[in-house]
Amino acid sequence: MATGTVKRVVADRGFGFIATDDDKEFFFHRSGLEAGTEFESLNGGETVEFDVEESPKGPRAVHVKKA
Repeated sequence: MATGTVKRVVADRGFGFIATDDDKEFFFHRSGLEAGTEFESLNGGETVEFDVEESPKGPRAVHVKKA
């Protein structure tokens, strides 16, 4: 699993972005959260763990959970 920091959450649209230490940024959708992780509980600046998968629009974070 990769580790990163929640950069921004767009709560009304159900998605956000995670930044990694190596300056990569990954999109995540509320449907990509690990079971038991509530979308509403994620805030900017929090550390999360996630996997990366390819999507039609590029890599995205899935299995996102608080670290």
